[in-house]
Amino acid sequence: MSQHENKKEIDELDKDIIKFLSENGRMSFSEIAGHLDVTEKTVRTRYNNMVDANIIKVIGVVNQIELGIRVGSIIQLKVTPQKIDNVIEDLKKVTVIRYISSTSGEYQLLVQVNVRDNDELNQTIKTVQQIPDISSTNLLIQTEVFKNTFDII
Repeated sequence: MSQHENKKEIDELDKDIIKFLSENGRMSFSEIAGHLDVTEKTVRTRYNNMVDANIIKVIGVVNQIELGIRVGSIIQLKVTPQKIDNVIEDLKKVTVIRYISSTSGEYQLLVQVNVRDNDELNQTIKTVQQIPDISSTNLLIQTEVFKNTFDII
């Protein structure tokens, strides 16, 4: 089965429901229904179907700035290819790493880090560099964020 055969389709109504929930995850089904000129039952059914199909997942998103988490960075990692799975498992244990992905090119892994200050960033880099089978790191510090959204539809 190809990757495209797993693709789940949603229509414009589903997209509109997702947009309202993206803006306010606590918005009631009846309020969404009022905006979309459909019944509350329709919104509830559509929502439940999308949750059951793993199309949407409702979570709380933390406002990191309000919690004092003000420094963002990306760390590119060169890793011994045969040990990449071990390195990923070790990286998952580092609390301030919020995102891990494999990449093409010179660096096999990319991690995104969000911390309170430069001291915590320096400590995080030291922690990452101590992980066996990481041969090189490249640090990119985010100086300004121009877009940060979960709105993909």
